[in-house]
Amino acid sequence: MDPLSDLLSLLHPVATVSSGFRAGGAWSVEFSDQHGQIKCYAILEGACWMAVDGVKEPWRLAEGDSFVLPRGRPFRLASDLSLPPIDSSTLFPPANRGGAVVLADGAGFSLAGARFAVTGSQAPWLLGLLPPAIHLRVADDRAVLRWAVERMMQEMRESKPGGMLLAQNLAQTMLVHALRAHLSEAGASGAGLLAALADPRLSRALQAIHAHPARKWTLRSLAAEAGMSRTVFATQFRAAMGETAMLYLTRWRMALACDQLEHSRESVAQVGSSLGYDSISAFSTAFKRVLGISPLKYKSALSKQPRLAPSTHPP
Repeated sequence: MDPLSDLLSLLHPVATVSSGFRAGGAWSVEFSDQHGQIKCYAILEGACWMAVDGVKEPWRLAEGDSFVLPRGRPFRLASDLSLPPIDSSTLFPPANRGGAVVLADGAGFSLAGARFAVTGSQAPWLLGLLPPAIHLRVADDRAVLRWAVERMMQEMRESKPGGMLLAQNLAQTMLVHALRAHLSEAGASGAGLLAALADPRLSRALQAIHAHPARKWTLRSLAAEAGMSRTVFATQFRAAMGETAMLYLTRWRMALACDQLEHSRESVAQVGSSLGYDSISAFSTAFKRVLGISPLKYKSALSKQPRLAPSTHPP
């Protein structure tokens, strides 16, 4: 797979489909922090303002636009941001499947989409590789995103056999298209995985790491994959990703290790060997340096933790 697909796979996102809402007149709604959730929504009709916690300037969302909040930050949607907001928890009943909450007269604005609970144990680091907030205006992907949203809502409303699975898959399609559209739109601006993937040379190095995580990579060999000098590669990789190439390599290996320890029957020694470590000692040292716990203790702790159930709350 490619690095973006790898990242999403390790997050193990569980899509919770919801219809969003319709609004008209003067309105303002505040959505609280939803740590560990990815939100992906599309504007189906009308326009509104959106203010995201930590983002300096508000966005003007128009029909056909989409937004993604990979880290579940608090945000506000409003016809006018100067209006006092209503807390979303007072508006949205739980599990409002396939319907639409109506605010004011409900005429003129409509939003729909999905949110995702992430169950991967390394979700905080993995989500940190994505931008905190994404606003998409890419015309080429609007038709695909809108189709996915509308088809998803149709499956939820009709409740046909297999409809829930189709809706889950359509939600995943929406999320991947949105992130890929941002990659095309953003170019090499910003920081994080998408910014690095937008640089063809850094992308080659990332592709190599993800394709062969067990290889005995060095800064020199990764720079060669990128077709850059070691110094230039090291500088540009850190500027794009926010961490050094070798640290990213180690953390990616540990993310893979955590996933294998949780979802496979492989022993600690087998997991370490599959990731290029010559001994349990070397693997344990690297694992503990990144996670603060030995892989044996980590594996033992997993059996005592309850599995995260999918949320059924609307946005």
